[in-house]
Amino acid sequence: MINFNGTISSEDNLLTNNRGLLYGDSVFETVKILDGKILFVEDHYFRLMASMRIVRMEIPMNFTMEFFEEQILSLAKAENLEKSSRARVTIFRKEGGLYLPKDRNVSFLISVSELENAVYSIEKENYEVELYKDFIVTKHLLSTIKSSNRLINVTGSIFADENGYDNCLLINDDKNVIEALNGNLFMLMGNKLITPPISEGCLNGVMRKQVLALARKIETLEVVEEPISPFDLQKADELFVTNVIKGIQPITKYRKKEYETKVSKDLLLRLNAQIRFN
Repeated sequence: MINFNGTISSEDNLLTNNRGLLYGDSVFETVKILDGKILFVEDHYFRLMASMRIVRMEIPMNFTMEFFEEQILSLAKAENLEKSSRARVTIFRKEGGLYLPKDRNVSFLISVSELENAVYSIEKENYEVELYKDFIVTKHLLSTIKSSNRLINVTGSIFADENGYDNCLLINDDKNVIEALNGNLFMLMGNKLITPPISEGCLNGVMRKQVLALARKIETLEVVEEPISPFDLQKADELFVTNVIKGIQPITKYRKKEYETKVSKDLLLRLNAQIRFN
């Protein structure tokens, strides 16, 4: 089932004139639902609104945070998936025009699917990554939002699958490492926890924001946002990937380098405590 413009329907609605399909003229947000609530709902909502403004979509007056919360949860309830699920909200400009849209108003589409684990857990104990160098991410504002133009992530995922890696790390036009295919990147070097700044072209991740806040409460850590070069990866003590659906996934191997997982596991415990007791 899907929620199309507020109407829950069992139809798939493959729209041949859909601008999101034809031109990638859409933005989206993926949220985690736990016990009938959307985690970090304010952060998701404000990022979605910011993304719409960046790509010059007209934002309807009824697109409030409460409206989207109601639309998402009503679909989850209809599917009996309120306990633990993921939902995707896709916003696309209405049909018409070629590159220049005839109508800058928007429609939305919501889908929901089950998640096996309610709380966050480490999905894989052994997790190997490699650099993906076929294409690079350009350092500009469009790279920081979630749009349907994800071909680098798609082709990178195929490369990882074909070569036996669990994930790949993306680089920008300065040849700095900015993120993983499916989330933000954190690196521990000594007592210094580093993640690339948004200005490097990485996704402005909702879970990135949560992990930064949690890490800054640990007195033994110095938390900074600064560029990461590929050479830094060989010197790091820990690497891990963050996103809202998976939480925190430690990286255990990059080429010949193997990593510890102590800090990432500590942060995972703190994250689960936050979502359960807040």
